[in-house]
Amino acid sequence: MVRAAEPAEATETTAATGPTGDGPRWLLPAGVAVLAVALALYLADLVTHLSYMAAMRDLVVYRDGGLIVRHIAPAYNGHRAAPLYDWTGAGGVQFTYPPFAAVVFAVASALPWTVLRWAMTLASMAALGLSVWLTFGALGYRSRPAARLGATAGISGLALLTEPVQQTLGLGQVNLLLMLLITADLLTGGALTPGGRTRWWHGIGIGIAAGVKLTPLIFIPYLLLIRRYRQAAVAAVTFAVTIALGYAILPRDSGDYWADRLFLNANRIVFLGTRGNQSLRGIAIRLAGSVTSGTASWLALAAVVVIAGLLSAAVLYRAGHPVPAMLACALTGLLVSPLSWDHHWVWVALGLALLAHLGAQARGLARAAWWTAGGVLLAVFGAWPQFWDAQAGLTPAGLVWYGPATYFATGDKPWYHEFHWHGLQVIAGNIFVLAGLAALAALAVAALRCWRRSRISGT
Repeated sequence: MVRAAEPAEATETTAATGPTGDGPRWLLPAGVAVLAVALALYLADLVTHLSYMAAMRDLVVYRDGGLIVRHIAPAYNGHRAAPLYDWTGAGGVQFTYPPFAAVVFAVASALPWTVLRWAMTLASMAALGLSVWLTFGALGYRSRPAARLGATAGISGLALLTEPVQQTLGLGQVNLLLMLLITADLLTGGALTPGGRTRWWHGIGIGIAAGVKLTPLIFIPYLLLIRRYRQAAVAAVTFAVTIALGYAILPRDSGDYWADRLFLNANRIVFLGTRGNQSLRGIAIRLAGSVTSGTASWLALAAVVVIAGLLSAAVLYRAGHPVPAMLACALTGLLVSPLSWDHHWVWVALGLALLAHLGAQARGLARAAWWTAGGVLLAVFGAWPQFWDAQAGLTPAGLVWYGPATYFATGDKPWYHEFHWHGLQVIAGNIFVLAGLAALAALAVAALRCWRRSRISGT
């Protein structure tokens, strides 16, 4: 588990510092080599599956939302009561995000489609690398540039081979960009250490991320628990500003989304038991056999996870471990959200970074255990060819795709595939949730150990 350092050993960045020196000489070339191989594999998949991997179905939705804001037909139809949320695209998809997200993409939608796709891909890859870079900085590698760069390159390459990152790139999603906003808020400057002085902008990233997708709101109560009241206030005010901007630019749609509580009705846009929903609610629905039957168990389990997850995150932060604390909070949000798509789990990249660091810090069997855990995490979230489905070809997928799925479905029908999984399908189809629960349990145990040590030392 993550070890709590003595207060006297805490550094400017974090108590969980890396070893002295700049690391082994092979780390930088090895990390660059891993990244180069991963990029080569990604480009090879892109060339051989261009129609699939470059379709960017979700970016189409974002772009159409921006066109609606700009009142451009055919996406915009002023005769609708709420043009943004009454619009339906190809395959029955709808705009499901807060109005502020459409306002942001009103600017991006001015770009030609090809330019927008490349811009989103390159920005997402850069966000992945920067998030990993900030994570290693928070783990104590700030004064070791070669080791930090090598570790960042290697972990970024491995993360590129995971299903959530591949899906984010293939769909044109914003998950990596939002992760960077949150990471920059929590793992820079005074935000790293309890009592450290934050800058005026700390909290803005979380507020903007929550304005685009609601799930980052979980970080506001986390900030309150770690007594970052100013940062929590900045995040909350920024989120409120995103709502106000939505009302100013899209008053009818904002009223439909917020006042009429459209944001609470996720089941209108997709069948919440779909394989892609890797949250506690998704697994509860699939096991219960209907959306309604799974609600009570989801609420009970979600309440336990919220309390345990946020308390664990707070204890880890106060013990001088901001990276595990941030990951505990992110895991909590992913698990308790009513709808956590598989591509939302891009936080696995930073989990790999933490496990790689812990392995480098350890010796003997402990090192082997940490790195084995990293290998298991990579395997569980890896982008594997669909070798189990001869009709699907070798398009990169995840183990979570093993169970049959009902696509573009809404409501709650007893014949949906997810209600009839058996054997390995149940395990594979829920594997992100199961892995998330296991990881959160490990972080909770680490937090308990930190709390006990603090009680013994009297700090």
